Amino acid sequence: MERLTPQEEQLMLAVWKVGEGHVKAFMDHLDKPAPYTTVASTIKNLEKKGYVSGKLFGNTYVYKPVITIGEYKKKFMGNVVKNYFSNSYKELVNFFVDQKKVSAQELKDILKLIESGKRK
Repeated sequence: MERLTPQEEQLMLAVWKVGEGHVKAFMDHLDKPAPYTTVASTIKNLEKKGYVSGKLFGNTYVYKPVITIGEYKKKFMGNVVKNYFSNSYKELVNFFVDQKKVSAQELKDILKLIESGKRK
């Protein structure tokens, strides 16, 4: 899975929200507006990278995601932990604690999730 640029990632988030659609449908779900030609070019890049597939219906291309957001998160987070936190999830959590991005209550909740082995 090839790494996405920030612009590609933003568009991919819109694709996951919409599911299957055309460029204009994805544009409605972007956090930051972008010109049609930019979005169309970016979606073609995503297709080349294997993140979306497109089919021509009449004179309009319709695209859909090839990978799920869960698959992307798994790959992306695995790379972040590996490359920035010495492959240690403990170091990742410590980073967020140091940055005051996670509270003591949230850590307790995380611990409960780990101990129960269930997803929230």
